[in-house]
Amino acid sequence: MAYILHLETSTKQCSVALALKSKVIAARVFLSDSFSHSEKLHLFISEVLEEAQLKPDQLDAIAVSKGPGSYTGLRIGVAAAKGFCFALDLPLIALNSLEVLVQSVVEQDIDFIIPMLDARRMEVYTALFDGRRQWRQQTSALVLSQDSFKDIVGVKKVLVLGDGAKKFVELNPLINVHYVSEKTYPNALNMVELAWEKYANQDFESLGYFEPFYLKDFQITPSKKKMNV
Repeated sequence: MAYILHLETSTKQCSVALALKSKVIAARVFLSDSFSHSEKLHLFISEVLEEAQLKPDQLDAIAVSKGPGSYTGLRIGVAAAKGFCFALDLPLIALNSLEVLVQSVVEQDIDFIIPMLDARRMEVYTALFDGRRQWRQQTSALVLSQDSFKDIVGVKKVLVLGDGAKKFVELNPLINVHYVSEKTYPNALNMVELAWEKYANQDFESLGYFEPFYLKDFQITPSKKKMNV
């Protein structure tokens, strides 16, 4: 038996999945512009455990999306995951949120997959995968321009997805890419196979040193309201 609890909070979407090895038993997902992860995450955890008739001490591992993504969302997810691991003496599995997003792609006749998560303004968190969902370019924070990915776009069959993909397509309206028009987000359901592979290989994080993969420093946007001093 290997019960793994999966937590994904890197974007506006909060999701939780409970799996036995690589088989999903129960899942919850909620999308909100208000980033209500702190309200929903522990509720979803309780619900999936109750649905599966499991107690927390029957879990074998916790998997969490480590980033990149929302600073607040990642902090909430990682804190919850580490809390469970410390309290129950469980191993921690960490997954890149872009790789999780790419797992939602159904096999197609494509050469490359470019996941893009919105990082505000014209910036995205992105990477490059081949058609078999294998890494080809590591994660980066990229300010989009008409030259972005110019070596492959228009030359190869490319699929672009994620909540930052629309900015790329609008900036390059004449390019020929397969574009997932609806906003797509990393989902705990798409963590399951990746997490099971890491569990089977005993590929765990060090609880004492693990931190979210923020990629960029946290920035506070100044309020536009005048303050009375």
